[in-house]
Amino acid sequence: MSVSNYLEGLFGLNGRRALVTGSSQGIGFALAGGLARAGARVVLNGRDPAKLADAAQRLQGSFPGADIETLAFDATDHAAVRAAVDGFEAAHGPIDILVNNAGMQYRSPLEDFPADRFEALLQTNIASVFNVGQAVGRHMIARGEGKIVNICSVQTALARPGIAPYTATKGAVGNLTKGMATDWARHGLQCNAIAPGYFDTPLNAALVQDELFSQWLQKRTPAGRWGLVEELIGACIFLSSNASSFVNGHVLYVDGGITASL
Repeated sequence: MSVSNYLEGLFGLNGRRALVTGSSQGIGFALAGGLARAGARVVLNGRDPAKLADAAQRLQGSFPGADIETLAFDATDHAAVRAAVDGFEAAHGPIDILVNNAGMQYRSPLEDFPADRFEALLQTNIASVFNVGQAVGRHMIARGEGKIVNICSVQTALARPGIAPYTATKGAVGNLTKGMATDWARHGLQCNAIAPGYFDTPLNAALVQDELFSQWLQKRTPAGRWGLVEELIGACIFLSSNASSFVNGHVLYVDGGITASL
């Protein structure tokens, strides 16, 4: 067997379909593009059909020949998620890979944190992972195989001022990932997570534009810089492929070393 054939058997995603939530921009869009380049048929998800159509067009333009579909639903609406996933599987076939990427951020001192924003964080960052994970996981269990990749954060392990509720939600996603693996590994599923460090994304736009914060980050991070979203693709392909067949309940930090260094 040639080296290229061996690597294709480990990391290739040809013939597999990947649903990426929150994928009209930022990390989700980058991961969708990476999965497409690895051979997967990609299903973009978000709440806005127009934004999804635009994202699909941009992705198709960047990767001619890629198989791109869209599936609009609100990941925080349990019933809507179940209906959308069940309907898609019935009409188009199995979802082999799920990347739970939908998320939001809100910054405020904890003593002044608005209750409605706290609730929104809980729904968007935690409930969405439960909702979509359960809906897709039921079909994977029936088939005896599947890959679930949840997107955590360095805030799964660390905290910083002004984002305590966000930190709580990402800690919960890390433990929900372990719970998924504990319940579903015996059914042939691998459920893992990627924990990005500080990446230049729309979610972090305010921090990227803050010169003092960027200077602090460069000093605090051993790699000395912001991450590029493309640098998350390899981890996602690994956790979506045969190469991770005995990896379960793991949170993979892609953070330039920030969680390893004081």
